[in-house]
Amino acid sequence: MSEQFAMFAQLAPLIAICTGIGVGGWIFTTWLRIKHGYPLDGAWGQAVYPRAGNEAMERISLLTQENAQLRAELGSMKDRLAVVERIVTAESHALNREIERLRGPAN
Repeated sequence: MSEQFAMFAQLAPLIAICTGIGVGGWIFTTWLRIKHGYPLDGAWGQAVYPRAGNEAMERISLLTQENAQLRAELGSMKDRLAVVERIVTAESHALNREIERLRGPAN
């Protein structure tokens, strides 16, 4: 029994040092994340203290408005493109016939 205790007594400082390095590294990385503004996360990656201040809500509101404006502009552009496509495809044959009719048999 004393041999096992002697072996444990020799390993105890090594175990304590490894544990201390692991805990110290965890504390250091957490401190770096806080210092640089990264959100802290739990074991499964969910945010522990998510930032949802006035600045973030204002930015979301501005982005939502910009998105609505861009969608309206895109709808307008689609309508205009449809009109141009209709003009180009449908009236091109009629325009060619009209030009040929105006040229007459002399040419």
